Amino acid sequence: MNLTAIAIIAIIAWAVVSIVETTKDKKKKQQESKNSGELQNQIAQLKERIEVLEKIVTDENYDLKKQFSNLDKDKVA
Repeated sequence: MNLTAIAIIAIIAWAVVSIVETTKDKKKKQQESKNSGELQNQIAQLKERIEVLEKIVTDENYDLKKQFSNLDKDKVA
């Protein structure tokens, strides 16, 4: 085998490795993008739930019901 053949084989091997790595990088970026979208969706849902909980807790009727519940517990004890 001469030096030219070795050089050609090395170039072809380098090209194949580069193509494989590029394909892996693209798949990894797609997966990260998908995960990022899912996380943003979950964050939006959690924000909505927190808003609902804040409305419930800051409602005057909720506090009143809680006070009545505490009074009932004191009567039993």
